[in-house]
Amino acid sequence: MGVNVSVVAVDAGNSKTDVALIGEDGTVLSTARGGGFQPPYVGVEAALDVLAGALDEALAALPGPVGSVGSVDSVGHVSACLANADLPVEEAELAEALEARGWGTSVQVRNDTFAILRAGVDEPRGVAVVCGAGINCVGMVPDGRTARFPAIGRISGDWGGGAGLAEEALWFAARAEDGRGEPTELARVLPGHFGLDSMYALIEALHRGTIPLTRRHELTPVLFATAVAGDPVAGALVERLAQEVVAMASVALTRLGLLEEEAPVLLGGSVLAARHPQLNDRIAELLAVRAPKAVVRVVSEPPVLGAALLGLDVTGAAPEVHRRLRAQYA
Repeated sequence: MGVNVSVVAVDAGNSKTDVALIGEDGTVLSTARGGGFQPPYVGVEAALDVLAGALDEALAALPGPVGSVGSVDSVGHVSACLANADLPVEEAELAEALEARGWGTSVQVRNDTFAILRAGVDEPRGVAVVCGAGINCVGMVPDGRTARFPAIGRISGDWGGGAGLAEEALWFAARAEDGRGEPTELARVLPGHFGLDSMYALIEALHRGTIPLTRRHELTPVLFATAVAGDPVAGALVERLAQEVVAMASVALTRLGLLEEEAPVLLGGSVLAARHPQLNDRIAELLAVRAPKAVVRVVSEPPVLGAALLGLDVTGAAPEVHRRLRAQYA
């Protein structure tokens, strides 16, 4: 006898994919992890193949002689929270592509920020701001309304995230060294992080590939340490990020009619999850003015739990099913 899978939960980021198969009673039947989901670089079908590999691994871990969707008695809803699904039109295109794979009886695709939000709340209500390599913010309420931003970079008005902070730090440090800008310790500590003695040397190394551009993210913690040490330029960048996080959260709360009532504001992503006091405490201070009833906390639950809970929302699972699922990720 096969297995009934109520929800296939997928949380797919740029660097990794998590899959969880959820039973009708909320039990986590099996899990698997695969590579990153990057349709802009490899194409939609190749990106879906990465998801397929993780799904096959999860299916193979089920009890009994299974190893493909066809070996399971039934697979219900596919709840996929995907990086690079930044616009509703992209969500719809990816949902159509997933439906063509025949992995379940129904499919819903959301941006992966929704998984972080849903993982941190007991009902689909609240706002999440995620600051990792980039920055994004989404909100939702139980009646199905959502608030979101395009979050595809400067052309959509975005600023922040680890990559953005590193670029800004490099900009100010370069100008400090050559005299175009005000002095800052960043001109010394940024190249020093890579064992170099000047910003010119660091610029040359980044430009010529001696130091890969992908290593720029290492400079974000250096920026925060420099801000803590009292450097005004570094401190101003941290302040600007705090203001940006609060602006996004406040706008999302306003759009959903939550600004004047108690509502969770969840902080996620590597930069916010690092809990830098100068950043997170300042966010709390600013939100207390812009949204006095907001309840701020850092999300610690895994995003795949949020994808699974969103799936249970769609299937109309009972509250005890939600509680049983959440308890397994406590």
